Amino acid sequence: MADTNAPRERLLVRDLMAVGVATCPPVTPIAEVARLILDKNLEGVIVLDIEGEAVGVVTQDELVTAYSNDNRAALTAEDIMRAKVPQIAPDLPLEVAAQLMRDMKVRVAYQMHEAAGIRYPAASLSYRHLLRHLAAQNDAELQDLGSAAPRKLPLESFFERRDAARKTAGTKNQNT
Repeated sequence: MADTNAPRERLLVRDLMAVGVATCPPVTPIAEVARLILDKNLEGVIVLDIEGEAVGVVTQDELVTAYSNDNRAALTAEDIMRAKVPQIAPDLPLEVAAQLMRDMKVRVAYQMHEAAGIRYPAASLSYRHLLRHLAAQNDAELQDLGSAAPRKLPLESFFERRDAARKTAGTKNQNT
């Protein structure tokens, strides 16, 4: 009889990625982005425009680079973001994904979806996910990862992120 506590074989990005991606609007102060990354133990945050389209990414690397800027208190996500979002396909073998991430010099890559002409982030794979997989003693340690993990519907998550971005952008516009 098979050991049901043993880690199930996870071979593809889709088996290990985290579905749902943290986002922020372009006008978010970098201190708020840093707080989000720290509070949720993330590698990066996708920057969404008012329509919910991914326009860039702010990772720990961009934040540390911005730290040396004398004007850092005035910087926003848009000021420091990397305009190209590193992408990864869900059907890639994990070993290939790890090498691609190293080649791209990124610690996190994203699976993008498109709906109604808007490209938005749906999932991510980070070094932390790969390390958790490497260290896992049983599948329960990874149950929150992969496309089969329990979660909200992608469209529901997208609408929540889009509405939050619109609300934040509207609040910022009212204050100016």
